[in-house]
Amino acid sequence: MSHRAPLIVISGPESSGKTTLAGQLASLLGMPLVVEVARDMLEQLGGAYSEPDVYRMAIHQWRLQESIRQTGGLALADTDLLTYRIWLEERFGTCSPWIAALHRRTLPVHYLLCVPDIDWEPDPLRENPHDRDLLLDRHRQILQAEGMSFDLISGQGDERLRQALGFLHHLGI
Repeated sequence: MSHRAPLIVISGPESSGKTTLAGQLASLLGMPLVVEVARDMLEQLGGAYSEPDVYRMAIHQWRLQESIRQTGGLALADTDLLTYRIWLEERFGTCSPWIAALHRRTLPVHYLLCVPDIDWEPDPLRENPHDRDLLLDRHRQILQAEGMSFDLISGQGDERLRQALGFLHHLGI
């Protein structure tokens, strides 16, 4: 019988250091990393996307995450369905309830929620340079409302990595 590995998710608004932190942690801790699929899919779409495209990205992200979790051991993810849920709600005004239900099925999960207190890095695929704090609050509201475990990661440079390692050590990782 296979078992699903616990999952550490690096989450937060755009340009808050998620991918950098995820890569650093995966490398230092020797953990498998579930990469963010949206960037590649958006590039294939030329940056223009529809609501159904975001749902396809979400399903692809979830399937990749779950396939890595089936291998056993602790896994690390650079984003998950929480981000897609918020993206759909903010961009299209709604998100199908099955995304939230599928998200709850991914437990156990611990989130490292990146605070957007670093400089915005312009990128043609990014959309939200001015509402990152609002998006952080939305992440935090959902995590708290659903009783999910999380720690906030903030600061500049290596401070973020030190914080993340400290939180993970506290969790016994």
